[in-house]
Amino acid sequence: MKKSVFFGALAATTVLAGSAFAGTLDDVKARGELICGVNVGLTGFGAPDATGAYVGFDVDLCKAVAAAVLGDAAKVKYVPTTGETRFTALASGEVDVLIRNSTWTFSRDTDLKFDFVAVNYYDGQGFMVKKDLGVSSAKELDGATVCIQTGTTTELNLADFFKSNNITYTPVNVADDSEALRQYDAGACDAYTTDASGLAASRASLASPADHIILPEIISKEPLGPVVRHGDNNWGDIVRWTYYALLTAEEKGVTKANIDQVASSTTDPEIKRLLGLEGDMGAMMGLDKDWSRRAIAVSGNYGEIFEAHIGTSTPIGLARGLNALWTQGGLQYAPPIR
Repeated sequence: MKKSVFFGALAATTVLAGSAFAGTLDDVKARGELICGVNVGLTGFGAPDATGAYVGFDVDLCKAVAAAVLGDAAKVKYVPTTGETRFTALASGEVDVLIRNSTWTFSRDTDLKFDFVAVNYYDGQGFMVKKDLGVSSAKELDGATVCIQTGTTTELNLADFFKSNNITYTPVNVADDSEALRQYDAGACDAYTTDASGLAASRASLASPADHIILPEIISKEPLGPVVRHGDNNWGDIVRWTYYALLTAEEKGVTKANIDQVASSTTDPEIKRLLGLEGDMGAMMGLDKDWSRRAIAVSGNYGEIFEAHIGTSTPIGLARGLNALWTQGGLQYAPPIR
């Protein structure tokens, strides 16, 4: 009797596990296109280039997910979202995933019913001012006008910072990074505040970047990452492990250029699992065995993507810092693929 109950429960579990692949994954496959919520325009992270094609650090993760799921990195529709529209777009199903410098917070995770599946960029909020303003610290901004995006954690952090330092400011509300930069550059505000990475990206877009400084204070923790809806755990797993595949590839020295050579010669068991040569990792998520190999082949590993779009050799010039691998003193750490 006990045995029949056990096998009955096992059969039910198997059916449930199979049905778990339904939802966003099936929608994306049936549509033949991934719909990715991105930034309206943040240079280096997600912005249209001269031809109108979206490019950037976050955009490359959209491409990697499309390659993993659909076998083609070009099968992505990019939907620009602002700080105020991004979460509505995700909750309503307008987009399949949100990958656009969004901060993981308690209320967004619980009250808004979202899952932040990983942190692809560890950041913190800062301030940018024109050199001729003559300040060297954010604590000297008493009475300043500050450009700030509405509907963001940045807005709340700004209020907390000025209140805790007993200084005042006048907000100049803007919808997105592009408008913030235009207003700041035109002199509508004394300072612009957002994530430090966004400030670096925005400064690089100005006509004379050297005329602007990013003040030393970092006033918050901003763990940025891809977001999916609660309740579709399998889709969350796909986005999460696509990201971790890119990170594991960097840890293991697998690059866009050498991936085929490594696949034909490696004896490393985890690389074999990563590249679909051993085990059946893809099937556990409703994908084929080459899902991660395709994801890595699009734009390379995490380090390659970072350096191509926002690293020290780009006009944005961001050092890896907290986003270095854990083996190099950073926080980027991929769980084992096994």
